[in-house]
Amino acid sequence: MIKLLKACLAIICLTLVAFTTLKNEGSPKKYKCMVQLKNYEGEGAYVIVSVVDKNDTYLKTVHILGDDEKWYPDLKEWWSFFNKARPASIDAMTGATIAGGERSLFTFELDENDLKAGNKLRFETAVEHQEHHLKDIEVSLDANNLKNKFEGSGYIRYVRMIPTK
Repeated sequence: MIKLLKACLAIICLTLVAFTTLKNEGSPKKYKCMVQLKNYEGEGAYVIVSVVDKNDTYLKTVHILGDDEKWYPDLKEWWSFFNKARPASIDAMTGATIAGGERSLFTFELDENDLKAGNKLRFETAVEHQEHHLKDIEVSLDANNLKNKFEGSGYIRYVRMIPTK
C-alpha cells in the first residue's frame, strides 16, 4: 500500500512539473531594455520598438517613447501600420521622448511567435523637424541574441537588452 501511495505521489509530482514547464514555454518573456541616445541638438527623440518579419512587415509594436501623437506621422512606415492596427496590435507602453545624450530604461514582452526565424526587433527613431531613421537598430529575434549591446546608426548610440525572470 505504501509503495502504491509513493508511486501515485511521484506521478502527481511529475505531472505538475511537466504542466508547469509546458505552461511557462508559451508564456511571454520579459526583456529589460536600455536605450542610450547620442548627443545631438534639438527636441527629444521618438523611439518606436517593433517586431517586423523577414519582409519588413510590422507585426506589433512593443514600446513607444514619445506620447504626443501629432508627431507619429513623422515615422511614416510605422504610422501606416499603427493607423491600420490600432488598437489591436499595439501592445506598447508609451513613455516620454528622450533628449540627446539621455537614456531610458523600460521592459517589454515577446512571445514564442515573435521569436520565429526571420523576425527582427526594429528601433525606429525620429526627431521633430530633423531626420527619420527607419532602421536605427535592427536585431535578429533570437533568444540568445537578445542579451547583447547593439550600436545605433541614427540617434541611438546603443541599446542593451537582458532577459528578466
